[in-house]
Amino acid sequence: MSAQQARKHQTLENEDPPMKRSMKRREFLKASLVGAAATGTLAAPAIAQAKDTFNWKMTNMYPAGAPFYTVGPGSPSDFCNRVKEMSGGRLNIHHFAAGELIPPKEGFDAVRSGTIEMNAGNAYYWAGKIFAAQYFTTVPFGLNFQGVNAWMYHAGGLELWNEVYADYGLVAMPMGNTGVQMTGWFKKPINSVEDFNGLKMRIPGLAGKVYEKLGVNVKLLPGGEIFPALERGVIDAAEFVGPYQDRRMGLHKAAKYYYTTGWHEPSNVTELMINKKAWESLPADLQAIVRSCAQACNLDSHAWSEANNADALTDLVTNEGVIAQTLPDDVVMQLKKLTDEVLAEKSAADPLTKKVHDHFMAFRDKHRSWASISEKPYHGLISS
Repeated sequence: MSAQQARKHQTLENEDPPMKRSMKRREFLKASLVGAAATGTLAAPAIAQAKDTFNWKMTNMYPAGAPFYTVGPGSPSDFCNRVKEMSGGRLNIHHFAAGELIPPKEGFDAVRSGTIEMNAGNAYYWAGKIFAAQYFTTVPFGLNFQGVNAWMYHAGGLELWNEVYADYGLVAMPMGNTGVQMTGWFKKPINSVEDFNGLKMRIPGLAGKVYEKLGVNVKLLPGGEIFPALERGVIDAAEFVGPYQDRRMGLHKAAKYYYTTGWHEPSNVTELMINKKAWESLPADLQAIVRSCAQACNLDSHAWSEANNADALTDLVTNEGVIAQTLPDDVVMQLKKLTDEVLAEKSAADPLTKKVHDHFMAFRDKHRSWASISEKPYHGLISS
């Protein structure tokens, strides 16, 4: 055989038919997988973990069908749907409105015990267990939507929140925000601070402590109980959220005087509470999905509120005979004075509350220095 013929013969041997080449590739891959498994280089646990699915339960403080609080853009049920979609069905969260699985105000204990994995609500409802928790919902004369998000996400507020909850085996994060809220509904007009004396009013959080100093008989009622209590005269006044939510509940049918300033709740954070052991059982990518979906709902819920309140207020005033007005200046100044007293008293009585109070107020003051040359001129000169 000549040299040229030898080279041609060798070339033909190297050009296997497709089936033969395919068989060789499978044999090579099989040998490689066996070898890798034997040497421990194949990340089999990671591959198996990626296929794990988690089926969780989320309870809610608010009743079924409530926009923002249970359904609609940025709501807890919206959050659950987002998580399922983004995780490809690996994390499925079954949402239960108030009373469907547990009573409205038992979410804290249910999540802490591990009976359920998540609860949607507001941290100030747990003030009887952790007084400092209120700062993570709202603080009278405190931070607005922009400010509280800046504090939470970029100034240590979220880390502080989880430090406060650590001893209870809980993890928390924002999942919604109403923005500034209305002062509330009153059966009679408010002309002076004396008009609060003896008033029976539904009002949660730190603002309730302030009202108590004015002689208000404070009632802490879940959202679903506000209208019947106001209608029957069990209470004389009530605060809930804002025009859209309040109109839906029919509060204008039980009282006609609707006041604003937002002194008591310049923003209001919806809390996503998670059992810490359950949280730590999630792989890192699912934790990231939960955080991202919660942050998205925080933004979307506020945007939805801003988009709907103007029309609702116009309807209430134009078609329902509601008298909407601002609290008298001297009343607001007295409320501010009493708020400072309440916060000073409560923070001095408890080291944990003082830590949270000092952290919050330091950031509030810093944020106000910026807001005084950004938001304040805008609202005072441009948008007026």
